[in-house]
Order: sequence, then structure tokens, then C-alpha cells
Amino acid sequence: MVGRESESAAVLGLTSGVLIVTGEPGAGKSTLLGLAADRHGGQVLRMTGSESEADLPFAGLHQLLRPVLGETARLPERQRSALLGAVGLGDAGPGDMSPGPDEPATPRPPDRLLLGVALLALLSDLAHRAPLLVVVDDVQWIDSGSLETLAFAARRIHDEPLAVLAGTRDLTGDGTPGGAGTTAPLPGFPTLPLGPLDATAAGLLLDRQPHPPTGSRRLRILDQAAGNPLALVELARAHGACGTDTADEELLPPTDRLMRVFAGDLDALPEATRQALLLVAADDRAVAGRIEDLAPAEAAGLLRITGGGTGRRARFRHPLIRSAVYHSVPLAARRQAHRLLADSLTAEPDRRAWHLAAAAEGPDEEIAAALEESAVRARERGGYTAAATTLERAAELSPDEHDRARRLVAAAGAAATAGQPRWVRQLAARAVALTDDPALAAEASLRVGQVLTLTAEHTTALSSLLRAAEAPGLHRIAIATASVAGFYSGDEEHRLAVRAQAQDDPWTLTVTDPTERRSERVAAIPALVERAGDDPALLTSLGAMAWLLDETALAVQIFDDALHRWRLRGDLPTGLGCSAGWAYLDHGLWAQARLAAANTASAGVGLPHLNAAVRSLDAAALALTGHPAEARDAAEGALTLVDPHRSRAVAVRARWALGMAAVASGDQASAYEQFRLLFTADGDPVHYACSRAGLAELAAAAVRTGHGAEATAIVERTAERLAGDASPRMQILLHRARALLEPSLAEPHFDAALADPAGGQWPFERAQILLDHAEWLRRRHRITEARTALNTALETFRRLGARPWIDRAHAELRAAGVDSAPTAPDALTSLSPQQQHIIRLAAQGLSNREIGERLFLSPRTVGSHLYRSFPKLGVTARSQLRDLVEASSARVNCRV
Repeated sequence: MVGRESESAAVLGLTSGVLIVTGEPGAGKSTLLGLAADRHGGQVLRMTGSESEADLPFAGLHQLLRPVLGETARLPERQRSALLGAVGLGDAGPGDMSPGPDEPATPRPPDRLLLGVALLALLSDLAHRAPLLVVVDDVQWIDSGSLETLAFAARRIHDEPLAVLAGTRDLTGDGTPGGAGTTAPLPGFPTLPLGPLDATAAGLLLDRQPHPPTGSRRLRILDQAAGNPLALVELARAHGACGTDTADEELLPPTDRLMRVFAGDLDALPEATRQALLLVAADDRAVAGRIEDLAPAEAAGLLRITGGGTGRRARFRHPLIRSAVYHSVPLAARRQAHRLLADSLTAEPDRRAWHLAAAAEGPDEEIAAALEESAVRARERGGYTAAATTLERAAELSPDEHDRARRLVAAAGAAATAGQPRWVRQLAARAVALTDDPALAAEASLRVGQVLTLTAEHTTALSSLLRAAEAPGLHRIAIATASVAGFYSGDEEHRLAVRAQAQDDPWTLTVTDPTERRSERVAAIPALVERAGDDPALLTSLGAMAWLLDETALAVQIFDDALHRWRLRGDLPTGLGCSAGWAYLDHGLWAQARLAAANTASAGVGLPHLNAAVRSLDAAALALTGHPAEARDAAEGALTLVDPHRSRAVAVRARWALGMAAVASGDQASAYEQFRLLFTADGDPVHYACSRAGLAELAAAAVRTGHGAEATAIVERTAERLAGDASPRMQILLHRARALLEPSLAEPHFDAALADPAGGQWPFERAQILLDHAEWLRRRHRITEARTALNTALETFRRLGARPWIDRAHAELRAAGVDSAPTAPDALTSLSPQQQHIIRLAAQGLSNREIGERLFLSPRTVGSHLYRSFPKLGVTARSQLRDLVEASSARVNCRV
């Protein structure tokens, strides 16, 4: 590895975790991965991407699992069935996808999250028997299902002797596999970029070749290779053999130059070898019966044959070699190769359909229909990207324009499910250009609007959804989706446009205005929950509805039920973790809120708006638990991902987190600045639903910075607007704000705020009121009453782990004459969010396996967390956890 000494050390030093080696073709990624595999002292499992299988669902996972299929017997039956079913070696289970309000039922694909849990459990079990290295080469050609499953497991590697080392090309432009909308694979993991070799290393590499070039030929190779190791080696080999130095040789771009070199190597091979190479270039699994013909190419170093039996594959030394082989013959010869391969694959309809499509010389309905059937199978197995790609190719081969448009719209639906906004738009635009069918045009608009709701393009999403709503059969789902886009936008014009078409849908009416007829909406929720039955999608919507109506305890209950049912089905929808996370945060379940943010982070890949929403949630939890610097980083990062004027829901939440971080740091001036930004210059909410949660914090910061009059105007303006049917939470926050802003009239407001039993739904906010009240009492020399309120507030702050507020409560107790030395928070709060969640589940009597299935962790990881947590909690047995957790909660509940 000339010139790669530091990179080699990093790769060889990887014993746990994930490292992604990136670089242009020929940079040395595969060589580094091979070096790590050769020198690894334990087990090695491999997965290598193949362009011919990039669209076959779970082809990579099949390759990875083949050597350890026997070990799957150690897994729970659901997990084992999911793994074997995904790779076509068992029954994945029937599944029954629940339809949307106006969509037909379709078969439910195998559960992606259950697959991730199963793979993690399997790898973890293997790693604890002997250190395990998973080597994944050519990630850019791994099918999306395998890649997502591996990424899920990789994100949950902790300190186990398990490492994932992957290599992928630098991805630019639209030439990525899996469709026009595919984003870079495996984002968010540590990367090790392999840049060009410097001049010294490039010269040394040339000198180590069998025939080192000299003179102007050497300079030409150095110039054309531009530091690419493979290009240096190949060009030196080619020019060293001929020994010529032609000054007028055409200079080509690197990829073209290398393809010329590789194509030149083919001329010396026997004809039978070149024919066999063409077939394996078209399909690297087409090795059977061609081993002898391929031997000269293998001896020349162009490829190697891996695996055994039916698992044999041709592995080209570099993807460019394969491309050179494939394009070294005329188009007619390539089509003939695909026809030969299709004829040999009658037992494999998916691969056969793809080869027939590649061999097609023009539109062919029979082939298009075969591809459409293949897409259905891909979708049933969870291969949404593969389904979209297959349907797109089926559309291209459709002779009839209506069928072409229909298949493009279907492809857009699959791409929307896969979260590919740009691809969906391209597919929908092509479909609309082909047809005058209003139903297809409306469905195309619906798919565009659905996927854009996950982005910051709220105006475009609303426009598409409102067009789709003109179709009677799509009106309800389109308007319901539009209400979400309008909520994220926060724009008054958007809100009113959606509300005008809400008809009597309680969901849409609540999302567009949670204050109007609030009591009526709240009263309707139990009946709606009963009607939803065991449908997690409907339950999720009702959880969000309850949260928006400030029925936080009910929202958490519904979200818990929905989340449990989603997990039973093994499918966690995008954005659910974030919406549930805010309910958990408001309810004082901060560890669960952060865990929800962490589990949602991967959904934001290529979706900056969703990523920003996750960051704002995490920032809020970090601020409340006393990590202001980290909270500021997360919140400011969220604000850089969106336009605050176009994504007001996210911006307001991020600013609330920045304000709380400032409060935690004692910077009241910055706190007031951030909370003031939740309202317009006139005092109206920037976001009609999210801004008002910061009202009391605005008042608290205002009285400490001399802005009392301005804050009072905003508080009274808000009170006037909510006079009709304010939620208990808003009434409590208004009382707190007025008590702080008018100390002489504070007592009845404090009494009213603390008297409402509903306030227990928001323990942190209630403890803040107790603390404010105690300060007010102490300043009026009512010390005994102040001490009682302070002790109650302190217990809540300690249980929650609200460190800055713990310190403030201790300071007030000392001022009240109590010898109160700051102590550590509740022992539970010293644990990580995930460890807290594991401890609470273990206290309920769940086994390590049951906890792992709920949190998508391996049982060994759960056990490891428990082992590390016991000393911190001062317990020695699992049976002690229940008493510890109950004591922690009882101290607060009996007083609050």
C-alpha cells in the first residue's frame, strides 16, 4: 500500500465500530479492505456489491449470510424467519399492509426493522464467540434492502468485538445505482477518504512495477493517472509492455483512458475467454460452465472466481474492468449475451426479466409485464428502490402510452416510499407528459406531494396535494397529508388553504388549528382510538392529534401502543420517532425522547428538513439535561438545514431549545432574544401551534432582562386569542407568565397554576412553577412554605436529571436557610438515555431478549448495558431494579 501508510494503520486498528473507506475507482479501497481481512485474527464475513444485482432485493444480505446460515438457528423464530425469508431461503411471513384511508390493501413486505434486529443479534452473537470483521466492498452496488439492514445493525454497535469495514466510490452526479434519486450510501458513519497519491508516492509506485516507465513516458503516465493508484499500475503495465513513446497519443479523461487500457488487455485473450468475460460482465453470477474459459482472464489478473457451487461469482479486479469488457463489443453483441443469459434463467424470473429488458430492441409488452411482476415481488420483500427501478424500466418498454404512464406513476409511489424526492418528481413529470388521464395525473401529484412533505419544499408539496385533492377518491388522503405540510410550514396562507378543504376530518381540523373547538376534539379521541383498533398508522395519527391538543399523557399512551404495534409488524414509519419524541419530552420522559431522536436520525438521510426536526428535538433534551453547548450545536445545526421563514415548526422548536440552553447557562439576555423570536414584532405567534409553548419562558427571561412590558403585551395578546377554549397546559403557562410579570398580583396565579391536577402531565413545567413560587415566597419571608415548594421541585428536577434547575433549587434552599449541598441527580439520570430505557424495561420484568426486540438491540448489547449500569445504580441484582425505579418515581408523584 504505497503512500497509504496512515490509512492502512487506521484500517488495521479497527476492532469495533464502523469505518467507511471512500475514494474514486482505483484509489485502493478494495486492497485496503483485503489487507484488513487477511490480517484479522477472528472471523470475517464479506459482502461485495454487484452492478447486476443492485436491483435484486437482499442479494447482498444473501451473500453475507451464506457462510453462517446454520448460526441463524440460534435466533428467535421471528428473527430467523425474517432473515431467511428476505434472502429467499424461507418463509418471511405473510404480512398484511394496512391501507391508507383511500388506498387499496397491498401485501405487507417483510419487516425492515425486524431484519435489522435479527442481523444485529446474529452478528453480535458471532462476535462474542470470536472477534468479527464484516467487510463490505463496492457499497455503491449493494442493493438498498441489504444496505439499509446492515446500516441499521451498524448504527447499534457499541463496544462489542464487532467491526464493519466498507468501501465505496465517491458518488457525484446522477450515475448512482438504484435510480436517479439514490443518495450516497451509508451516510453518518466515520469515513476514511482515499485521495490521490502525492507525487512522491506515485513515483515510488511506478518504480515498483515490473517494467517501470522512464523519460517522457513516465511523465505522461504521472500526468494522466493524476495520483490514481490503479491507473498508475495499469498504464505502467500497458506502456511498459509495448515500450513505445508516441508524443501524439490522444489524452483522454481518466475513466476513458483506463477503459482503453482494459479493452486493450482483452485482445490477447482467447475468443472463448472474451465471450465468457462478456457474459460475466453482464451478470457476475453467470460463472457455471465457464470456469475453464475464464481461467486465462483470471491468470491475467482481470478477475477472480469466488465462492463455491451455486454461489460462485466473478469478481473483477475493478469495476472499470467490467465496464471495459462490457463496452468492448457492439450493442448487438451485448444484447445477444443478455438473451443467452435470460434463456438460462427460466427458474429465476426476476433475473430473467432484467436480462430480457437489457436485450430488448424496442418496446415489448410481454417483457414490461414480466418486469412489473418482478417489481411486485420486490415490493413484497421490502425492496422499494428495486421496485421503483424495475417499474421505471417496465414503463420504458411499454408500447402503450397509458401503460407507460401507469407504470411510471407506480414507480413514483415506490420511490416515495423509499424517500427519494427528486426521483419521484422525475417519474411523475414523465408520467404526466404521457397521459391525459386525470386519475393518473392526480395520483402523480399525490406521490410528489407525499414525498415533498418530508422536505422543506412545503409550498410545492401543498400545491401538488391540493391538485391531487381534486380527484374525489384521493381528496381525504391528499388533504390530510397537506395539513402536515402546512403544519411544518407554519405559513398562515398555507394553513387556511388546507383548512378550507378539511370538510369534517377531525385530524386535518386539529392539525390546522388545535385551539378551535378543542374540548370537542378531545372528547372524540377515545372513540376514534377504539375505532382505530390495532391499526398502528391510525393510532399514530391519533397520538399526534392528542399531543397537538395538549393531552400529553393520552398522547404518550397512544404513541406507546402504536409504537408497540408497529414493532410487532416490524415497520417503523418515517417521522414517527420525532413526533412521539416531543410528546415524551413534554411528559418528562427525556431519555425516551432522545432515543426517539436517535432512532429517527437515519430517516433523515437526504431529507434535510427531517434531519433538522430530529436535531431540534435532541437539542431540547440536551438543554433540559444541562448540556447547553451540545444543545446549541444541535439547534444551530438544525437552523442551517432549513429556511426559518419557510419551515417555521422546526425553526421555532430549534429556537426554543436555544432559549433553554441559554437559561441553563444563566445567559438570560440570550434566552430572551431566542424566546422573543417565537413571536412576531406584533406579538403574534411565528408558528400557530408551536410558538405558545415558549410563552412562560419568554416572561421569565423578560423579568430578568428588563423587557417586562413587551412580554406582558405578548402574554395578554395570547390570552385574548385563547380565551375561548384554552388547554389546561396553556392556562397553566399563562398563570405562570402573569405571576412572574406582576409580582404584586402573583399569588392567585401561582395557586391556580398549581391547583390544576392536569399539570402533572408536564412535570418539568410544574416543577418550574414550584421553583418560581418558592422564590416569590422566600422574598416575602414565608420561608416554611418556600422550603416545602423547593423540596418538591428539587425532587422532580433530580428525577428528570435537569441539572441546571437542580443547582438553582439548591441555591434557593440555602437562601431559605437550609443546609443544602448540591448532590448528584437521581442515579438513573446518570445513565445514558438508552441505558435508562433499558433499566426501566428490566424493572418491569422484561427479559434481555424482549428488551432487545423493543429497542432494536441484540440481547448481548442489552446485557452489556445492564452490567455497566448496575454499579452506577448501587444494585447487584435484577430484582432490585423495580424498587429503585418505583422509589425514584414515588418521591415525585406523592408530592407533585
